Amino acid sequence: MPDQHLSPSLSAWRDGGRRVDLAGRSVFVHESGTGEVPIVLIHGFPGSSHDWARIVPHLPGRIVAMDLPGYGFSDKSTGASYSLFDQADVVERLVAELGMRRCVIVAHDMGDTVTAELAARANAGRLGFAIDRVILTNGSIFIDLAQLTRGQRLALRLPGRALPFPMPGLVLRRSLLESFTTSAPPPRGAIDDLIAMIRHGRGDRLLPRLIRYIEERRAHQAEWTAGLVDFSGPLTLIWGEEDPIAVLAMTRRLVSLRPSTTLVTLPGVGHWPAIEAPVVFAAQVVAALADPPGPGTVGTPIA
Repeated sequence: MPDQHLSPSLSAWRDGGRRVDLAGRSVFVHESGTGEVPIVLIHGFPGSSHDWARIVPHLPGRIVAMDLPGYGFSDKSTGASYSLFDQADVVERLVAELGMRRCVIVAHDMGDTVTAELAARANAGRLGFAIDRVILTNGSIFIDLAQLTRGQRLALRLPGRALPFPMPGLVLRRSLLESFTTSAPPPRGAIDDLIAMIRHGRGDRLLPRLIRYIEERRAHQAEWTAGLVDFSGPLTLIWGEEDPIAVLAMTRRLVSLRPSTTLVTLPGVGHWPAIEAPVVFAAQVVAALADPPGPGTVGTPIA
């Protein structure tokens, strides 16, 4: 029976995917296309794999998008662990389950840190697959520079356990709107879809637990920075210039630490490039896939 709380876009996305059991955790996976080196899409907080829905038709080859546990259509158990290390384990298990020996990773927001952990494992020879290339978009790769929204700060002040009641809809809407800006507003229906995916399976009650990834990010800043800096493959940043949270200064710092990083900045785009400007963002991903690794910045220069 159709879920009356899901938009046609969300219903189509759900119906185009499947659930995979990974060590007792049921994870939603959406796959399309074919190709020798798949592109794995890793979403952020508090989003889901559906955040990528509008770019997938513009990407080449085999595309694999997943909902990390606690998000989207995946399991949202109140008794499970949602550590970033555990999330990286889930990605690694999924890659193995799908028979992939290598892939490209495109990540957003919290997914950037999950990718940093996977890169750290690859650097240490502990990863079960090869990462050919990493493409990161707006996320707090340096948490000390992050400009957390009022909604994020409020969630961090709550006890780090599941709420006994639903998160008020007005609070969710206001918090999500804070992650957009007046110069990069949410497209029609975007906030409703984000809220629907958060609420699916009573996931809104998990938000105070899920957001603890920020505390974990602070505790492991050095090793996750090293994961990205020491990554031996090509690394590209595609960054919305108007992001009110993961500010542009983060990209400057990473480029200074890793000069071979390629930086593309997107004027008029904020924290959610795949939602705000899917065609432009997808075109930059395709360009990054086609280009050999090299240092420097393209797009709008940053002062």
